Amino acid sequence: MGKFDGGISATSAWCNKSGQEYARCLRRRRGCGGDTWHLDEVYLWINGRLQYLWIAVDQEGDVLDILVQPRRNKAAAIQFFRKLLKGQGCALRQIVTDKLASYSAAKAAVMPSVMHVRDKGANNRAENSYQPTRERERRRRRFKSSGEAQRFLATFSTISNHFRPGRHLLKAAHYREIMERRFADWHEICRSSAA
Repeated sequence: MGKFDGGISATSAWCNKSGQEYARCLRRRRGCGGDTWHLDEVYLWINGRLQYLWIAVDQEGDVLDILVQPRRNKAAAIQFFRKLLKGQGCALRQIVTDKLASYSAAKAAVMPSVMHVRDKGANNRAENSYQPTRERERRRRRFKSSGEAQRFLATFSTISNHFRPGRHLLKAAHYREIMERRFADWHEICRSSAA
């Protein structure tokens, strides 16, 4: 086993053992996301099979949730919407998607009163959120199973949100204050999980 492979398996072990618990604690502390969700899906090749990674980000660019599924149809979109609504528990004003028909059909079934903007250009926030995912996929030399991808990416996106508070939108002093609080929260979570 090469040095790179050992690092990847160590990362997987950490993600499975500790990372999910840390991510759960961070999600509880996070509170509600924004009232506008940008949704998109991208393909992943997992163990030689085509899978789809569904992702939702709020208007601040924070990843709300992800779901790895084998299809890109209405049933898959409904499952993703229900997972999102259950996990967020906040009032939703509008969703922004590309023109995939599955979104419209699922929205009509699950949340008919929510406003729906269907415009590929307006959905760049969700499409840009895949860059860290693609980087992780390359470093790991692809995912071995959809379960592994779901566990790792859900954990990684939550922890990544915590340490990336939109630096480009903040003044330096405010950014430092936020990061000090977030590192203090992280150390508290690590101590309580280790106890």
